[in-house]
This record gives sequence, C-alpha cells and structure tokens, in this order.
Amino acid sequence: MPDYIIEAQSLNFRFSKHRKVLDNVSLHIPKGSIYGFLGPNGAGKSTTMRLLTGILPEQEDAIKIFGKPLKGQLPQVFDNIGSLVESPALYLHLSGYDNLKYIAKLRNVPESRIAAVLELVDLQRDAKRKAKQYSLGMKQRLAIAMSLLSEPELLLLDEPVNGLDPNGIQDIRKLLVRLNREKGVTIFVSSHLLSEIEKMCTHVGIIANGKLRFEGTIAELGQQSGVCKVQLTLDDASAWHARLSADNENVTLDGMQQLTLELPGRYDIPALSKKLIDGGAQLYELKILNGLEEWFMALVNQR
Repeated sequence: MPDYIIEAQSLNFRFSKHRKVLDNVSLHIPKGSIYGFLGPNGAGKSTTMRLLTGILPEQEDAIKIFGKPLKGQLPQVFDNIGSLVESPALYLHLSGYDNLKYIAKLRNVPESRIAAVLELVDLQRDAKRKAKQYSLGMKQRLAIAMSLLSEPELLLLDEPVNGLDPNGIQDIRKLLVRLNREKGVTIFVSSHLLSEIEKMCTHVGIIANGKLRFEGTIAELGQQSGVCKVQLTLDDASAWHARLSADNENVTLDGMQQLTLELPGRYDIPALSKKLIDGGAQLYELKILNGLEEWFMALVNQR
C-alpha cells in the first residue's frame, strides 16, 4: 500500500446552505510525488488548498496529513510543511535576505539556513536588493524560499506560476523538480496550466464543479482516456500508409512524409515503433497529438 503524505476521504465543503463547493473529494498524495491538482477556475482547487492549510476550518474530520488527522496537529504540523497560498506576503521595503530573516525569527529557524534557501531558489546574488525591485518571478521564488526555511517534507503551492512570463514559469518548474529529486520534498501544486503539470508532475488529480473526476499517474490517465493519436514523420509515407492501413483503418496521409493514425492507447506505441524500424522505415519523429489537454477537457465536460 502506498505511503500517502496527504489523504482526504470524502471531503465536503459548503460556503452556505445552497452553495456546495466540494462534493465527496477523496485525495491520495503519495510521499515523494509531485502531485498536480488541476481544474478550471471555480472548480474547488483553492478551497481544497485552504482546507489543507487550515485557513478554512474543516466541516468534517476528512483530512489526514502524515497519517494523522489534520485538526489535532494544528498549528504544530506547519513546522514540517511549507505553503504558498494566494499572493506571497512580502515586506517590499526590506531586502530578500531581511524578509527571510524575519520569517526565520518567527519560526525559530537558525539564520544560517537563509544562505542555503537563497541558493536553492537562485536568489543569492539578489539577497541585498529590496523586494520591491524584484520581478514577479523573483518575488515568487522568494516566497517559496520562505516556505523552505524549516526544511519541510511537504510543500503546498496554490497556482505558483500565475501571472509569470515563460521564463518565470520555467524557473519555478525547474526549482520544484529539483526540490523533489534532490531534497525528496513532496509537492502538492494546484494549477490550471496543463502544459506545466504535464512536464513536471508524477501524479495528477482533476477536479470540476467540486467533484474529483480522476486521480492517478499521468500514464494511468492516458490509459483510461483510450485512443492515442500519433503523427509519424518518415520517408515514403505513402507506402507506409498502404502497409499500416491493412491493420488500422484510422490512418491518414498528411503529405509526402507524414502519417496520422490512432492507436488503442499509449502502450501500443513501442510495438508500432518496432514494426516500423524492423520494416526498414526511416523514422524521423513520432509525436503524440493528444495528451493532457484533450484528456482534461473530456473529463471536465462530463455531466
């Protein structure tokens, strides 16, 4: 049985009698994973994050963290959890270093930790600059540095790349992957940016209208979602169109060097590749055309 660092069993939440935001949401975040929590705006992602961090009080005892009910661990549990929910709370008139020094004093963390977290988030060269001079991406990295001061096992991040430019998004993604691989930090990250989740996450949960529509690995999502559409770039596409059409009616010739075909699932790709290579095909590229975006839309549009 997997070692879950967060469990939520049939989590419900109402803001009022007539407004149910979460409806029997069960989450299982494995230790050591990067878990992407996906959903459109208003799906219930931020409400879930606020419940996990204790900002909103639970209406039922549904949440366990580190194997124990969350309610009985507040606030001490946050000695081992780093979190960034909503906008980072920074003192803009202070330097990056002094922002971290303030948090270190509040959390009884030795000041010697500051240099290490600044290096982790690549802000060591900007430590003495005032936070108001930081770019949006630098401010986000500083906020993540604050959450890392106590060397947490678990990091909870709500939309950490919201509003960032492509370079800032890439910086945050690389940082999170490095924290997970090198430091063993389990990361629970909510987002609506599908491409970023697909690039960095090991597991994913998809929520829509307050209901969890899927939970599992990216590979399991692909298998559940069925048909896998691939595009092949190879020499003599017309000859291979005839050969592949004998076994698969969903093969389309897209030009002199490109074919598009449908497979039952991703697990059929290795056999197709072997068939092509063994048959003497000069295969330049095999590109999967449907991925997380198509699977996500199919799930959130379910009735």
